[in-house]
Amino acid sequence: MSGFGNAYSQEQQPITWVRGYPLYAAHMIVAGLVASMVVSTLLLATNFGGGLAWLSFSSETVLRGQIWRLFTYGLNNPPSLWFVVDMFMIVWFGRELERFFGRRVFLTLYGSLYLLTPVLLTFLGFVRPTQLAGQTGAFALFIAVATLHPDLPMLFNLLAKWVAAILVAIFALMAVAARDVVALITLLGTSGFAWAFVRHQQGLLTWPKFRLRRRAPKLTVIPGFKPDRPEAPVATAAGAPTSMAEIDALLDKIATSGINSLTKPERAKLEAAREGLMKRSGK
Repeated sequence: MSGFGNAYSQEQQPITWVRGYPLYAAHMIVAGLVASMVVSTLLLATNFGGGLAWLSFSSETVLRGQIWRLFTYGLNNPPSLWFVVDMFMIVWFGRELERFFGRRVFLTLYGSLYLLTPVLLTFLGFVRPTQLAGQTGAFALFIAVATLHPDLPMLFNLLAKWVAAILVAIFALMAVAARDVVALITLLGTSGFAWAFVRHQQGLLTWPKFRLRRRAPKLTVIPGFKPDRPEAPVATAAGAPTSMAEIDALLDKIATSGINSLTKPERAKLEAAREGLMKRSGK
């Protein structure tokens, strides 16, 4: 997919090399999932497939404390044609996202998609039990690429944005017709997150910010002190000018340690400054 855009990330170095071929993060993800598919096949073939149940996601068991299922559900991958299609999608679209945004951003996106579905289904588990196994997040990577390059010609010369919209609509209708709430939540949740993530990386969408209200520091007010001209020096009783920076330092000391912390020279300087300001204001 070399030809997409021109603002590519500088994180172009492969993770490793195998016989002269570079391997990137997308390739490593696929290698791990393929390895899980081989292990799943061997377990099923040797009548040890029951062990895979300890990897699958179940909202009931997660709510009872088996948190590891949020992370291991994607390792239960019996062989299927759809699994092969998903692997090609991760390599094809994942490499483009990694090339454009860089390895760190791509891994953040994929990791977020991987965890998003079981987290959503865990909350749904308070209403009805949910189960999941072998989710890869491959389709959401396509949505991310279609968001990044919406005018890219794809299937039957349709633009990527229209292909994405058509596929999301068809899959959503299929889930509704089958009353498959899990599939519908997975589709809409991961697709919506992929779209928002890319828009955020492009600077077109900002996440809401929550700031805790901070308590304003208490200020000590000296009667008659009006710093209306902060840059002008104030003459002391001895005739030596006192800068506003020195006065501010004295006020900070009072606010921190109290007025009793001032030495006699400092008290005299502060009082002289106050009198000087009162004379200048005509009082």
